[in-house]
Amino acid sequence: MNNVQVKALSTIGPEVLALDYSAEIERIAAEIRNVTAKVLRKRGLVVAISGGIDSSTCLGLAVRALGADRVFALLLPETDSSDDSARRATILARHLGVRAVTENIASTLDAIGCYRRRDEAINRVLPAYDSKTWKMKIVLRGGLEGRINHFMLVTQDPSGTVSETRLPAAEYLQIVAATNFKQRIRKTMEYYYADQLNYGVVGTPNLLEYDQGFFVKNGDGSADVKPIAHLYKTQVYEMARALGLPAEVTNAIPTTDTYSLAQGQDEFYFALPYKQMDLALWAFNHEVPATTLAASLKISPAQAEFVYEDILAKRRAAAYLGAAPVLVGKPQ
Repeated sequence: MNNVQVKALSTIGPEVLALDYSAEIERIAAEIRNVTAKVLRKRGLVVAISGGIDSSTCLGLAVRALGADRVFALLLPETDSSDDSARRATILARHLGVRAVTENIASTLDAIGCYRRRDEAINRVLPAYDSKTWKMKIVLRGGLEGRINHFMLVTQDPSGTVSETRLPAAEYLQIVAATNFKQRIRKTMEYYYADQLNYGVVGTPNLLEYDQGFFVKNGDGSADVKPIAHLYKTQVYEMARALGLPAEVTNAIPTTDTYSLAQGQDEFYFALPYKQMDLALWAFNHEVPATTLAASLKISPAQAEFVYEDILAKRRAAAYLGAAPVLVGKPQ
């Protein structure tokens, strides 16, 4: 379908994301083999798995490419990790027959001040909060309603009461900065095992995350090869099914698994749930008018325009996150 045909569409749906998954799996596997042997010159690959669809699909692709004996799976839970995530990751590793090791990074995060620094910021806006008995997450508010984006702290107290508190910029930034220790410590462990085994490290972002900057610089953004960064999340789910991954993985609802309360990516970062966001990014990339996107997603034209503006804004942020260090001179 060319751009003229795309622009003539009155609505778009999941069919625009259709792929020949068998062919794409084999193409990616061949590319992984080539990159591992000829570009990285490594013996195999390390994949950190969370039980989520992206890391699970990357593990499945790595095994398809290299065989289970040359793929190492790493589970990296911490204090706020869901037990269900670890259960799914374990099921996946057994299903694929890979060697898997669990490294609980909670003590490292505690030593570096991850939880303390996060809780200090929370207590400045909510003095009663106690991470031992309360749960929390951060959510994004305002954008699709035509208001300025802002962040809310959502908490659940010991009685089960859920409340929201608006986060000032300083407290929001401190919570995020402290939380980013999680991704950076995980990546440190991945490279430890990669160095020990002479393996490369697999990065697991899908296209939404890669394009829109939903990753931590020098954290989960760091990797030697990223097998699914060209695939929309909808396509990743379909690829996981085509790979024959367990239903516990392919039917799981995506969460960030970062805070003690379950948090969807659309709550924290993206303007829409992933199925709609996939279509929005596809539409933006193919110059589909905002009015067509609005009709397709059953949102207002103004909301569709906001989504397009948000895609551009996040793409600008992603340029920094994925950029190499800036050199300020040349050798003489």
